Amino acid sequence: MKTEFCCDVCKRNITHESEISTGYGKDKEGNKICFDCCGYEDKAYMIQEGRIDLYLAKNEYGKYEVHNWPATLKIPCWVNKGSHNIAGSRYDAHFWFNQKVWHGVNYGENSQILHCRVTKRKMV
Repeated sequence: MKTEFCCDVCKRNITHESEISTGYGKDKEGNKICFDCCGYEDKAYMIQEGRIDLYLAKNEYGKYEVHNWPATLKIPCWVNKGSHNIAGSRYDAHFWFNQKVWHGVNYGENSQILHCRVTKRKMV
């Protein structure tokens, strides 16, 4: 399937070929944003809001990383696994972004959604 669109952020005309995706995301106003700009927009949102929902996954080397949906924002992290009274397991991820330490929580074994917030700790 071939999709052609103009990114509302960078104003590039993009042709995307894929059987599983359109090549763009949409913001709250319905603007089409190319995958590259999605990474920049997510970074800006993190700085402004101090929180974001991302994904926790292992990369090709078996190391954990935090990333956005199109994986144009990837941040290495360290993870501790614990137990949870309802979900069974809980993953606590910590990572550095914008010279601050962030903390994310993922519940259960059937989801990659990571609820992230900035902490008061700063990089030394």
